[in-house]
Amino acid sequence: MSAARQITINPISRLEGHGKVVIQLDKDGQVEDARFHVTQFRGYERFCEGRPFEEMPIITQRICGICPVSHQLASSKACDAILGIEIPETGLALRRLLHMAQYIQSHALHFFHLASPDLLLGWDADPAVRNVVGVIQKVPEVARKGIRLRKFGQDIIAALGGKKVHPAYAVPGGVISPLSKADRDRLLPGFSEAYDTCRIALDVIKDWTAKNESEVRRFANFPSLYAGLMDESGAPDMYVGKLRIKRHDGTVVAQFDPKDYLNFIGEHVEPWSYLKFPFYKPHGYPEGCYRVGPLGRLNAADRMSTPKADMEFRDCKQLRDGTLKGGTLLFHYTRIIELLNCLEKAEELMSGDVICGHDIRVTAAAKNREGVGVIEAPRGILIHHYWVDEYGAIEKANLIVATGHNNIAMNRSVTLVAKEYIKGGEIKEGLLNRVEGAIRCYDPCLSCSTHAYGLMPLLVRIEDHNGALVREIRRD
Repeated sequence: MSAARQITINPISRLEGHGKVVIQLDKDGQVEDARFHVTQFRGYERFCEGRPFEEMPIITQRICGICPVSHQLASSKACDAILGIEIPETGLALRRLLHMAQYIQSHALHFFHLASPDLLLGWDADPAVRNVVGVIQKVPEVARKGIRLRKFGQDIIAALGGKKVHPAYAVPGGVISPLSKADRDRLLPGFSEAYDTCRIALDVIKDWTAKNESEVRRFANFPSLYAGLMDESGAPDMYVGKLRIKRHDGTVVAQFDPKDYLNFIGEHVEPWSYLKFPFYKPHGYPEGCYRVGPLGRLNAADRMSTPKADMEFRDCKQLRDGTLKGGTLLFHYTRIIELLNCLEKAEELMSGDVICGHDIRVTAAAKNREGVGVIEAPRGILIHHYWVDEYGAIEKANLIVATGHNNIAMNRSVTLVAKEYIKGGEIKEGLLNRVEGAIRCYDPCLSCSTHAYGLMPLLVRIEDHNGALVREIRRD
């Protein structure tokens, strides 16, 4: 009988940031446990202290090069709350347009560049070709359109903020510049191709889901809570709304003003990961596991806010089937429904009369000592919470990033997939890729996710060349 073994997947491929998975096998080669370790640490909560709150939208967008717009907008909303103001109608429309462009480029990036190699080439394909280059070689037209769709979202961001990555645009009180009519007229024709590409993505994921339904049922399919910002009609609103939490059976267990999040969301820490484990307080940890992002939002929603996306939402029978709605692989399907929704919202905003107005910002002195800004980032609920002193300098900051909300669920998914596909000690690359794929479904942004305030638990193990423990240092 063989000794117990440990499998380490390090680094995890095709996601943003650095993490690893450690799988423990028992003496019979069966999976005993699996953990998703986030190994990088950023610490923005600490080093933002003392900075003027007005600088936070520029500072915090540097958390990430994939979703800087999301941090800039959440930060600007927190600063608006400190100022105690409502931004002008055109300023709000421009912020929303920037937000929709971020969704378009981010969802296109994930589906066509990161997820499609598994879908189009197969879990067990040669790793040398199981990547975006392999997709380009197999289906060059699909890959080309995916690249162009992402570029379309980035072009909208650049038209507003001057550049595609880290734009300087949303600021406390509004935005810094209007959208020119020339840029609006230049960009509007691009929606036709964008819709066509979104339709290709929908056809791909619908066909894949139908052909692989048995795997969708087996692959990290578990009941949980689901959370997202909703408008008054029960449709996801990516910029503002009430934070709704639903049970797996569709019952709403909570719906509240996002600024009151501390009454409902707690954060647990483990010594083996820098990423905290948020949970729904009334259910405790880890039973208070909830999922955010595309699957979380659509399972928490009653409808979608635009006609084409709502039709696809209603056609997605898997979301209404209690045996499938918890399937982690449905993140890919729901992500494309959201992409369609955001294209429709962006076109609606850009076609309106307000979008090229010039009433874009109000200025005011700080009125409040505290401000909370909450939006839906592509990966889920993003919370920026600032406390300031009498001079407007940051005394304390709390960031709960979208990836963090999914941490309990990601670890649960990794464990379920490992136990499903690794049997009797048989370890094949394609099986390990499925474990990685469970994490990729959530599209985590690990660079965004670790900003703990104060001391984090820490465990340091020193082992000799045979793996025997020499010394262990623990900080709780």
